[in-house]
Amino acid sequence: MQKWNLIVDVAECTNCNLCTLSTQDEYVGNEWPGVAAEMPRHGHRWIDIKRKERGQPPLIDIAFLPVMCQHCDDAPCMKVAKDGAVKKRPDGIVIIDPVKAKGQRQIVDACPFDAVYWNEEKQLPQAWPFDAHLLDAGWKEPRAATACPTGAIKALKVEDAEMASIRAREGLEELKPEAAVRPRVWYRNLDRFTKCFIAGTVAATVKGKDEVVIGARVTLRHGATVVGETTTDAFGDFRFERLDPGSGGYTLAIAKEGHPEKTVEVTLGDSITIPAIRL
Repeated sequence: MQKWNLIVDVAECTNCNLCTLSTQDEYVGNEWPGVAAEMPRHGHRWIDIKRKERGQPPLIDIAFLPVMCQHCDDAPCMKVAKDGAVKKRPDGIVIIDPVKAKGQRQIVDACPFDAVYWNEEKQLPQAWPFDAHLLDAGWKEPRAATACPTGAIKALKVEDAEMASIRAREGLEELKPEAAVRPRVWYRNLDRFTKCFIAGTVAATVKGKDEVVIGARVTLRHGATVVGETTTDAFGDFRFERLDPGSGGYTLAIAKEGHPEKTVEVTLGDSITIPAIRL
């Protein structure tokens, strides 16, 4: 049977918040029986955009991560819910019943993604229901996807085997694989948010003037292992991505014909931009 999945491309999210706003427009002041009670005007972000700044000026990167109910096949909220208050539809969508879930705050606490919100006025846990009522009415995608101007959010309804093939082919990842909840929201370019980089600029004094060095070969080693090699660009910059946070000591070796080779030791906690390296 075909089931719904969502693909979020972190590299394409620009923090425009149109997915968030479209969700608020759909649920604030509106009740959809069997799917969702009204969303509070303030305090809830059923689709929330997380922000992460990496590196230091002048080489800096900012990534935005849309987080919402992951519609897990092994959802923790379903395990703690009483009286069938959380259900999994045959098409993969998880629904928090707006009547049966009343008073069940443990549903909020069970979510490893912090994507379930507590409506204090209604004493009700609430989360983004994949716009199930719109899909049932014939919409091809939820509003979060249709509102996204960059294509960062896309929904598709496919067989599980086909989705597994798409995931492998496109390198899609889970947001928190350690949670082991089998989500239906998949992320592309998640390393922009979860991994680190080492970046810097190579410069030298040429004929008495400070200039950037273009085309210098830069090698990054972690212990005895070569992690990667690159060359400086037209601005003398280099960057090594997809490094694990807190992974410790690295050695940079910089070589350029006509200049002595230079090595720099770096300790990686979070992403780091090294001050100009002079040959």
